[in-house]
Amino acid sequence: MDWFFDQKYPVFGRFLSIAGFIAFGCCVVAGLAVSRFLQSDAVRGFLKRFGLEEHFVAFVTAMLGLGVFLAFTMAGLNGAGLPIPWEAPIPGVGVSFSGLLRLVVLVAVIFWLSSRGKKFLVERFLARSGMDKALQYTVGQIFGYVVLVTGILIALENAGMNLSTLTVFAGAVGVGLGFGLQNIASNFISGLVILAERPIKIGDRVEVDGVAGRVRNIRIRSTTVMTNDNIAIIVPNSRFIEQKVVNWSHEDARVRFRIPVGVAQTSDVEKVKEILLGVARAHPEALKEPAPGVFFESFGDFTYNFELVVWSEEMSYRPRAFKSEMNFAIERAFREAKIELPYPQRDLHIRDWPPLGA
Repeated sequence: MDWFFDQKYPVFGRFLSIAGFIAFGCCVVAGLAVSRFLQSDAVRGFLKRFGLEEHFVAFVTAMLGLGVFLAFTMAGLNGAGLPIPWEAPIPGVGVSFSGLLRLVVLVAVIFWLSSRGKKFLVERFLARSGMDKALQYTVGQIFGYVVLVTGILIALENAGMNLSTLTVFAGAVGVGLGFGLQNIASNFISGLVILAERPIKIGDRVEVDGVAGRVRNIRIRSTTVMTNDNIAIIVPNSRFIEQKVVNWSHEDARVRFRIPVGVAQTSDVEKVKEILLGVARAHPEALKEPAPGVFFESFGDFTYNFELVVWSEEMSYRPRAFKSEMNFAIERAFREAKIELPYPQRDLHIRDWPPLGA
């Protein structure tokens, strides 16, 4: 068995044995297995039971998997006969392997503190402060970002990185922002403006850049809008600052719907008005105050044109469905009341009729 442990294979100035290669391979395989387990659905589902956010769980499991794989690789190198001191700085990086592991663990802990702190602040403290939910969400998001940035700076310093060297990195990032990262910087600043000014908030129905739906989430770079087709549209925050935004529920969720109606000119206009008001009052989602109204808009070529005005609060999130329901109800009521819908008609006047037999 001497051949198995005989160190005669040169690697990086040292001689390793077959046993050393096998030990290194076993450590790497074990590290990959444990890393994959930490990123499995079972572990993610277990962490979600503690009320952690999905994106936070994904980040933490990825960081833990990376840290475990790095630790097993280091153990394999030492076991193979390539001793690498845990506290020795990595050439060109200036940080030791132990510092990198501490950084991975600290960043995971910081993300956990940011997520849990934001949730605790909103649910346990701000919920009793009398603030509206949108403002609570805004304060919670800003608090989470402050904890995150402060914690990462502390983690970098704890890992042995000299923060004064980040000034060079910040200068390079500034140059990059000026050329290739303009959109990211614009969306970042726009996200801060949205959180501070609150032109939109969670639950609002908005229309921007051809997208219409309910605001589901507001992040620092983008906002998620859920359409009525249950499709999530990711809209960059700069769109809400640079373009015209239609907010159906800003400050007041009540919205006035205008429904045009045309009837034949043989119809009794007073009866038409009563029917339209009756349909509006009968709809369960139509508001009693402000009361619905009917306007006689104009005389058409072969129609009397009316406009039914109805206020609703809940149906502002489904305007198309509400208008459709009202149209169905109007058509049904007109049919029962014998009110004719218009159809094109023309009078034909014959000035000269040719004689018979001509």
